[in-house]
Amino acid sequence: MSGLSNLQLRVISAIVLAVVMLALTWLGGLPFRLLAAVIALAMFYEWCAMSRTVSNGAYQWLSTILLVMAMLVMVAGVAAGVLWAVFAAVVVISAVTGLIRGQGTWTTLGVIYAGLSGISLALLRGTDAAGLIAILFLFATVWATDILAYFVGRAVGGPKLAPAISPGKTWSGAIGGTLGGVIAGGTVAAWSGAAGLAEIVPVALFLSIVSQAGDLFESWVKRRHGVKDSSHLIPGHGGVMDRVDGLVVAALALYVIGALFGGADNPAAGLFSF
Repeated sequence: MSGLSNLQLRVISAIVLAVVMLALTWLGGLPFRLLAAVIALAMFYEWCAMSRTVSNGAYQWLSTILLVMAMLVMVAGVAAGVLWAVFAAVVVISAVTGLIRGQGTWTTLGVIYAGLSGISLALLRGTDAAGLIAILFLFATVWATDILAYFVGRAVGGPKLAPAISPGKTWSGAIGGTLGGVIAGGTVAAWSGAAGLAEIVPVALFLSIVSQAGDLFESWVKRRHGVKDSSHLIPGHGGVMDRVDGLVVAALALYVIGALFGGADNPAAGLFSF
């Protein structure tokens, strides 16, 4: 790998990750819930690694155990109400313990960030065809946004989007990414034959914007801790958080939208009808 450029390494890693994620998405059910749990736990590991000190190590391990318990409940495939209740209890225990030990709420914020990400992904996919289309729609929108924002930003340049947080991002890239995300998401929705295409396109627009906000949030977290990458787990991309920062925030947003119309257990049904 030493002879590859960073861009080549990024492309190869992205292709491998995409193939794995698409295969598990196709399978759905337990395999996808395991994927969602791995993503959530990897994110929390990186969150803790960036903020670890001598004094908070034991507390971070306790919060890790609590999050693992919530992810095991999620992998078991229990009803959404039970899962959310367990996760709420995990957050409360982590927060109270942190305050008692004088550790503040930063680690608990990581529990919330990672846990919401994994649970939203798992519940969105579910086991039916609507769940498959919902995840493919999410992937298409977010991945197209990410790719187009990168290449349009490099090609066009111009004013910076948020120079204090992420100096490399530009308004041209953000606009190009948003257009790409809407087109990609709309294409998947149209290909699926789902009804309500006129309502789905604004959702793609919203998700594209939210995913870029998630990217900026992760950049702020890294800047807060003075690191360039959340970890070095993925060649050419840094860490898991670096790769899924926009995806997981958009997944939460899509889950909330779907749950409002289709219910907490089957949010995809509220998004895609056939």
